[in-house]
Amino acid sequence: MNILILGIGNILFQDEGIGAHFIHYIDEKYEFSSDKHSVNIVDGGTLAQRLIPLIIKFDKVYVVDCIDALDSKAGDVYFFDYLKAPSEIDWQGSAHEIEMLQTLNMIKMNGDLPETHVIGVIPKRIADDTTFDLSEEIVKATATMEHTLIKSLEEMGVEVSIRNKDITIEDISKISFKREIINDSRI
Repeated sequence: MNILILGIGNILFQDEGIGAHFIHYIDEKYEFSSDKHSVNIVDGGTLAQRLIPLIIKFDKVYVVDCIDALDSKAGDVYFFDYLKAPSEIDWQGSAHEIEMLQTLNMIKMNGDLPETHVIGVIPKRIADDTTFDLSEEIVKATATMEHTLIKSLEEMGVEVSIRNKDITIEDISKISFKREIINDSRI
């Protein structure tokens, strides 16, 4: 099975960039191996519909992004099957959410949507002030997001090993703009 971990977000706007920062963090911290599966990590930024040709190549996709949900607070983490999204989920958590929702809906309408799960986190700060800093709530939520992703991959039979135990999401948020990840390669 070809697996894609797709980070979505604009790293210039505080918590809005957590999806992109998170996948860079995962790429730096872990190595994945499997005889049955390939794991690819991609920073999708805010490309939305331009990601369609990439997404449809995979059997399973994890979308990591900001979301909003009724009765939620900053730092709450949700993990759900895209096709069975809980009714309290609202895709208004950031500047790009509607585009990603539309992108997934377009892929679904064409019958090409791979099995898609969302790891969504409620942001605290999304503003026009350009900064790579993340709120304390998002930094704390990273542990839950990380555990959720790693557990799901391990349940599928992917072997996960730690490459860099000392890296933090705060470290990564300061250098994400220097990195680009496409198809499990650093460019």
